Amino acid sequence: MNIMQMAEGFLYVVSAVLYYPVTLGLVALVFYVLVLIGSLARDHLDRQRGQRPALDKYGQDLVALMANTGKEHLDLEVEALLQETERRMSKPIERARFIVRAGPGIGLMGTLIPMGVALAALAQGSMPSMAQHMVHAFNAAVVGLGSGVVAFAIALVREQWIKADVIEMRYVTERAGIDGAVRQPERGAPNSASAARPAGETA
Repeated sequence: MNIMQMAEGFLYVVSAVLYYPVTLGLVALVFYVLVLIGSLARDHLDRQRGQRPALDKYGQDLVALMANTGKEHLDLEVEALLQETERRMSKPIERARFIVRAGPGIGLMGTLIPMGVALAALAQGSMPSMAQHMVHAFNAAVVGLGSGVVAFAIALVREQWIKADVIEMRYVTERAGIDGAVRQPERGAPNSASAARPAGETA
């Protein structure tokens, strides 16, 4: 047996070993996407009811920061608080983006591995075995691509929510710097930051 045959045999063993982890990974991918969908639906209902936990938490943190920080360092500390809050809010987006990147890759692996087995079965004249592995290959492709598409849609929705929340946070921060106290913007208006301004006041 020459070196090339040994290398090909090694690669075949590696792909065969990966068959079951990849299949289990696709199953886990589906359940994880379902969890992301459930979390998105829950947050959507909360926002429809006017509940914005991230904004409320930021308001509490801002009050504590203004009470415990000297004026000479307040601007820097407030900006650091804004960035840290935005980083925490972005974690669900990062999880969705992981699925966007990993889903198609895992699906492709789940497609190519059984296709190799199917070709080997075809060479041996075993049509039922070939058909079974080809069905698994196409199912893996659909699951991987579908998970990526759904996760991409979730990431887009959450990104829009975060942008809107950050705008309100910055308005609350600027208003706190003017008034010396934190005032939460009104909820439920098309532009909450604008609606929170007293009549006659412009941005």
